[in-house]
Amino acid sequence: MATPLKNRHLAGWLLASPMAFVLLCFLVLPIVMIVVVSFWGATEFSIYPAFQFDNYEFLLTSPVTYSVFLNTFKYALVTWAFTLVIGFTVAYFLAFHVRSLTWQVALFLLCTIPFWTSNIIRMISWIPFLGRNGLANSTLISWGVIDEPLDWLLFSDFSVILAFVHLYTLFMVVPIFNTMMRIDKSLIEAAYDAGATGFQTLTNVIIPLTKPGIMIGSIFVVTLVMGDFITVRFMSGSQSANVGRLISNDIGLLQYPSAAATAVILLITVLIVIATLLRFVDIRKEL
Repeated sequence: MATPLKNRHLAGWLLASPMAFVLLCFLVLPIVMIVVVSFWGATEFSIYPAFQFDNYEFLLTSPVTYSVFLNTFKYALVTWAFTLVIGFTVAYFLAFHVRSLTWQVALFLLCTIPFWTSNIIRMISWIPFLGRNGLANSTLISWGVIDEPLDWLLFSDFSVILAFVHLYTLFMVVPIFNTMMRIDKSLIEAAYDAGATGFQTLTNVIIPLTKPGIMIGSIFVVTLVMGDFITVRFMSGSQSANVGRLISNDIGLLQYPSAAATAVILLITVLIVIATLLRFVDIRKEL
């Protein structure tokens, strides 16, 4: 009896080995290399292997580092809040107000249409719309709402967050919608039969059962925003920065050890955020 059991274990390891090999080569080893390089030294003209903490000491004692990380958290938090509200609203409408499965699929695909183009194209498309002489300012002036163009619509934190919300809202819609579709409709009917109002049903039945989807979407949005640097660069007009831009600037200056150290700190920060989110709900039920 032990031989068949042993064979099943061996078969399981063999089936998992290709994915394990891929993860080892393209995830674990690159991260290990980044960690190793983060302890190296660099001059203006060369990089030399060493084991020193100069890069981390400089980062952790520089006020610029804390300012950039604070800015990164600000973008992540505000974007998360907007995408959560929009994503939950869209998913709720699709799951509970659209009765036909055909229409649910059609409207869901409609939400994905902007994602058929490049992120950069969708991001840059906001520039002529929000510019000083763009469509938004022209419309507001023609309606008599403002007397002169608004400068803060473009190349500001507003435009950065607007682009983030536009780019990443679907990453919140998909997991929440998937979770809502699994909710047993009889639970909602039972809540109404017990005399619960629509708001009470939402807060006591739907939201608790949707927590796994909310957490998955939150992890997607937060990690994507914290690692994005192109959006911040273009939509802020290079007037603002996040950790991703800090890494990009170091790479542009060929300061790879400093960039690697910043990447390690960012990775640790993101892992702490994910671990904190995972403490609120067990998302293994969704996977």
